[in-house]
Amino acid sequence: MKVRYIRLSIKILSVIMLVLLGWLVVHLYRIGVFNDTDSLIKLLKKYGIWAPILFVFVQIVQVVIPILPGGVSLAAGVVMFGPWLGFLYNYIGIVIGSMILFWLGRRYGRRVIDIFVSEDTLNKYIDRLDSKGWHWTFALLIFSPVAPDDALVLLTSLTKMTWREFTIILLAGKPLSIFLYSLGMLYGADWLLRIVG
Repeated sequence: MKVRYIRLSIKILSVIMLVLLGWLVVHLYRIGVFNDTDSLIKLLKKYGIWAPILFVFVQIVQVVIPILPGGVSLAAGVVMFGPWLGFLYNYIGIVIGSMILFWLGRRYGRRVIDIFVSEDTLNKYIDRLDSKGWHWTFALLIFSPVAPDDALVLLTSLTKMTWREFTIILLAGKPLSIFLYSLGMLYGADWLLRIVG
């Protein structure tokens, strides 16, 4: 299958997921989950241990196949499970997803990168990948909550960075960006709901 058809399929899937997410948000709003923390806790307790397992799985999938905007799922984790457990489940899902993405890049190279990394992003970073400073550049970008992490992980898979180096940078760099992004999305959404409401 040609790269453009795969990209188109992912875009269509993303739109479908956003529509379904919109429907879910409206449904949860109607049953009062956003206005009453107890309602949300009761809803999650119905699913027991499966709620966090399913959420972590969704985070893994959305890193590997970007069908949802990452910020949406990060904020959802904090809303559903609270700031600490939400952060933990986000962290676990994103780290596992990033490691799978790195493995896919190592295994399939440019074939998979051409599918998931835009031409602009590729052109922006491709010349720097083999430079001596790429380890530091990658580490600083992973710390940043606004960097295109998934694309950077795939691009880094083309370099000589070892699995050990990649894992250390990922484990050390992700907490801050996940924390900042999660809370930014959460409080940004809360502020927007107050304006609209």
